[in-house]
Amino acid sequence: MVDDKMAWRAVTNRDRSFDGRFVTGVMTTGIYCRPSCAARHPRRENVRFFATAKQAEAAGLRACLRCRPNDVARDEAAVQAVIDAIRTAENAPGLDELAGLTGYSPAHLQRIFKRETGLSPAAYARALRAERVKDALAGGASVTEAIYDAGYGSASRFYEERKMGMKPSVWKNGGQGVTVHWATVETTLGRMMVAATDKGVCCLSFNEGEKQLRERFPKADIREGSDDFQKLLDDVVAQVEAPGRPHNIPLDVQGTAFQEAVWQELRKIPEGETRSYADIAAAIGKPKAVRAVGSANGANHVAVLIPCHRVVRSDGTMGGYAYGLEIKEKLLEKEAE
Repeated sequence: MVDDKMAWRAVTNRDRSFDGRFVTGVMTTGIYCRPSCAARHPRRENVRFFATAKQAEAAGLRACLRCRPNDVARDEAAVQAVIDAIRTAENAPGLDELAGLTGYSPAHLQRIFKRETGLSPAAYARALRAERVKDALAGGASVTEAIYDAGYGSASRFYEERKMGMKPSVWKNGGQGVTVHWATVETTLGRMMVAATDKGVCCLSFNEGEKQLRERFPKADIREGSDDFQKLLDDVVAQVEAPGRPHNIPLDVQGTAFQEAVWQELRKIPEGETRSYADIAAAIGKPKAVRAVGSANGANHVAVLIPCHRVVRSDGTMGGYAYGLEIKEKLLEKEAE
């Protein structure tokens, strides 16, 4: 059954993440479209939503020639074929090779793959390799073994791809060898803790302090702020007080391929808007992974900068938030202003 309110919102936003979840029937013209169709929006009273293209056709409607909604199944099959090829190949196939496998042009394959997964095929392959390294480290493998077994040609290649995250030895050893500067500061949302490495912010939380930071990085060199850190802290405070504005604050975060895909999708949510956990699951190509999306939200240790506060339940209620619903509501109010 299609939720009419959610469906109409997806149509008005031309939200590609809903393509394949339902089709839009325009009863006055006798056609049905994808939610993301670029054609002029029909009047709401002339629209009826159908769970599948077959249901729309049974109601006497024909497929739109502009957005071709009956090609969704083919797109999904092509994306799955690419995922299977990347996962089973010893070396990640190039875009041209993947396009030949699916029968699509390279440019079109790139578009539909990114629409379905939130990543390009190349980025998906990189994230998969990084996840294999992390799993191998958790299983007791050495750093060198983990890197080469995951398919990297060299250790330097791995570090180049992971330039926004800590090295694997750091993941394994609780921050050993890394200096983390930190401070707490009062904001309109309450007391906030910010911590950063030389690469960027690695933790932003509320009502926490040095104890919780040391639990996250038990072997790191934890120090109070420096001059460079103070400049970064000022930028972070300004962003928290005006969370709706764009920012280029550097982050030093790492997660599994799934978590990073979720976090990337969170950063796409426009300020002042929200998405449901189901919306995010669909946007990364995993519509059944709603609970896993919730877990990925909870694994985000950089509040506000990765805006997990913009995710709510499908019924519109707030859902959970690591630092309390009052802070989540205040953040959304600030963005709405």
